[in-house]
Amino acid sequence: MKKDFSEALGRHEQRFGQAGLAFAAPARVNLIGEHTDYTGGLVMPMAIGFHTVATIGPREDGRAVFHSENFDEEASYEIASLDSKPEGRWSDYPAGVVWSLRQEGVRIDGFNMTLSGDVPVGAGLSSSASVEVATAMAVLGRAHFALDLKAVASLCRRAENEYVGAKSGIMDQFVVAGGVAQRAMLLDCRSLEFELLPLPAGVRVVIANSMVRHDHATGGYGDRRDEVETGQAVLQRERGIELLRDATLADLEACREKMPAVSYARCRHIITENGRVLEAREALLQGDVKRFGELMVAAHASMRDDFEASCSEVDMIVEIALRQPGCFGARITGGGFGGCTVNLVDVTKTGEFVAAVRSEYRAATGIEADCFVCEASDGALALAKDGTA
Repeated sequence: MKKDFSEALGRHEQRFGQAGLAFAAPARVNLIGEHTDYTGGLVMPMAIGFHTVATIGPREDGRAVFHSENFDEEASYEIASLDSKPEGRWSDYPAGVVWSLRQEGVRIDGFNMTLSGDVPVGAGLSSSASVEVATAMAVLGRAHFALDLKAVASLCRRAENEYVGAKSGIMDQFVVAGGVAQRAMLLDCRSLEFELLPLPAGVRVVIANSMVRHDHATGGYGDRRDEVETGQAVLQRERGIELLRDATLADLEACREKMPAVSYARCRHIITENGRVLEAREALLQGDVKRFGELMVAAHASMRDDFEASCSEVDMIVEIALRQPGCFGARITGGGFGGCTVNLVDVTKTGEFVAAVRSEYRAATGIEADCFVCEASDGALALAKDGTA
């Protein structure tokens, strides 16, 4: 689906007094495969039709100037001396991409960039990766420098890991850059090989935003990753396993007494989740929506109980969703501790589903949930190729 970014171009020209080029990157939702990516595991995300638009134009003083319309702020950096010193603000993400591109040997001249978009922030839909990939595409486009999907995703991940300091895996950047309309992506986060899978025509993905983001979300994500890595290190030492994705439940059980109980539980989630992703692949290939939904429900229970990364509000939305006619499955999506659920719903029931979820959640919590009916969209590379932005 083509989107018109002429308004973004016009606002950039009005602000900086120059014409620009616009590049867009979508958001993403992960259908199944949560917290598996940073141990080389399997995930099944899709790009969705919220976008960050990066509009870029030249300047002559060797600086990178970013204006964020969402934050109504401007940040300026001298490109030649840009180092990995994050400031703890929104501009760390685009600045980190410039830093990472320079690590790749890309020559970057001065530029003005306007960042705008409609990706919900803090909802688990990867607003940060959308900013990163949009920035990378804009800078590469202006430099007339081409990189393939793996390179774009990897440099954006490096920006988030080494510049921003967030312990993310590569799933978000990879699907934001390389997603394909009407397809889910099964991604092997170790090899970066991927398979595009058909989504049944008779269902829609509905995202329900709990509108809750608990204060411990960022720290909780880092804690969970540390707990996973502690367990993985035990498996490496005791069983000769390279990455957790190579471990079986039998391997984990054999090492149970040699790792903290929380690490055992976190690793159990990841091992079983990798298995669920493979089962979900088979379900999609067979058009078995019922089975796919059952796997989503099991994935949520694992995130809630073994990974302990859900919260009462999100659990409530899942419970409400599963009571509704036409809902095949529901689960938390994203890093956890709030944010969104992803729900698989009969296409003929989406209107009723959204109304019921919002009404029942509001009655129970007093919170008005945002709900979005989504289809799989093209990623940034496809958008740039077809001239949409």
